[in-house]
Amino acid sequence: MPEDRIVRTIAGREVAISNPSKLFFPERGITKLGLVDYYLSVADGALRGIVSRPMALKRYPNGVGGDFFFQKRAPAPRPDWVQTSRISFPSGRTADEIVVNDAAGLAWVVNLGCIDLNPHPVRRDDLHHPDELRVDLDPTPHEVFLEHGLTAYPKTSGSRGMHIYVRIDRRWNFGEVRRAALALAREVERRIPALATSKWWKEERHGVFIDYNQNAKDRTIASAYSVRPVPDARVSTPVGWDEVPDLNPADFTVATVPARFAKIGDPAQGIDGQAFSLESLLELSSKQEAEGHGDAPWPPHYEKQPDEPPRVQPSRRKKR
Repeated sequence: MPEDRIVRTIAGREVAISNPSKLFFPERGITKLGLVDYYLSVADGALRGIVSRPMALKRYPNGVGGDFFFQKRAPAPRPDWVQTSRISFPSGRTADEIVVNDAAGLAWVVNLGCIDLNPHPVRRDDLHHPDELRVDLDPTPHEVFLEHGLTAYPKTSGSRGMHIYVRIDRRWNFGEVRRAALALAREVERRIPALATSKWWKEERHGVFIDYNQNAKDRTIASAYSVRPVPDARVSTPVGWDEVPDLNPADFTVATVPARFAKIGDPAQGIDGQAFSLESLLELSSKQEAEGHGDAPWPPHYEKQPDEPPRVQPSRRKKR
């Protein structure tokens, strides 16, 4: 067996790890094999966020210090046990994306150079109706979720903010889920206007931006237990709401999270136990629309929507 390749038996399947000793995080001395071992140590939690979900591959062939590229089309050749799912994009193009369903698939994508995992908010058996509401924000308005009958699960983003996840009934399309997220963002801004904003244009923002467009079709976000491509190998880690006020994102790394996971388990373990309704948030959206708050800007590569405001910066719009 060549020294630049080892084979592991994982979940009953043989998975080859190429260049296992290649440094992926030089400052921390973490090799590619070390990254694979990290993901296997938290596999139950990591798989909870990606099982049955199409996933774009964000590949770092030479680790965190090197260049990366996105690969939406499943690489070939690949093991016959690796599933794919055909995703359509706003541009009209399609791609067969990887779907990871077990620890073997998890190790296989990490071997490709995937440091973090970026799944879509849909399952392979229904690509048109998301089962996740995703909110990217800090500060974290837990009470807003509770008031709308939603059980929300927070995790560190691996940077400075928080990601909040809610499992939802698969009754609404991407546009409706985004509309609910926009209503939530505006409600948070109304309550804490000095700290949070729902304004798309940077020149209008104050405080932290609540990115409602994370719920638009074809948007992905780093999933639970994803290692982030930063020098200290931080991890996007599920936490309890009681931990949120005092946590330091730098405390959650490849070196610390496995022991935490072994000791306390996964704070998001119950996330699949119940799916929730968006009806209350959509009612809030209708109320906001009646008060004159229509649609908000979409990302630039999306088709222009009927009620969307002009995709021109407000300062430039005034000069026209």
